[in-house]
Amino acid sequence: MGRIIVEVMPKPEILDPQGKAVGGALNRQGSSPFTDVRQGKRFELTVQGVVTEATLDAARQAAQTVLSNPIIEDVVAVYEADEEPGQ
Repeated sequence: MGRIIVEVMPKPEILDPQGKAVGGALNRQGSSPFTDVRQGKRFELTVQGVVTEATLDAARQAAQTVLSNPIIEDVVAVYEADEEPGQ
């Protein structure tokens, strides 16, 4: 079975309260080297057989129409996963 990864992030101009909360928690732990945190989401789509350009196109379409809210989010990546989950 093949897997396709879809990554979605909030648009840069959209307030990201979850990312701000994580960033605050990291700073409260002490010497955090991180200056900002933005929190997005990742989808793993499994397909029968190998991933083809047609299945990648279908994933891109799903990413734009179902997996993201185009008003507040950007689809930043759609790609074939290299390895099995947990590896």
